[in-house]
Amino acid sequence: METIVNKEFVEELKKEWRTLWRERIDDKVRAEAIANRDYSALFVERGTVIFATRKFKLLSLREILQMHGILDADRFVPPNPSVGGWGKFIRTVIANQQPSKRRKRTQQHVEGEREKQQLKKGGRGWLHII
Repeated sequence: METIVNKEFVEELKKEWRTLWRERIDDKVRAEAIANRDYSALFVERGTVIFATRKFKLLSLREILQMHGILDADRFVPPNPSVGGWGKFIRTVIANQQPSKRRKRTQQHVEGEREKQQLKKGGRGWLHII
């Protein structure tokens, strides 16, 4: 029962999170984004800087969920792209594996069965020398 309540609560927080970022005020002079209204569930007040270009700690949905007491916040929020997700896992683990032995055996088997074809121009190649 608690997981259903947690899931519904997290969905409501995610909706509010999306509206926060969608309805923000962009200050192009100071290069920052400002919250346009209060978001009590996200612990953000009106006028709070939510994004800036220099020396700024970005808001994190995972931290907000942990502040609300949700223990398994990692289940509801995907990992940061800099940390890595499925794409990074595939690049680092799966793509770097050695080819399977089965594949090597089939390549060796095919190469051994080839018959040499008759050479063109009696082995002199394709050049037409007059």
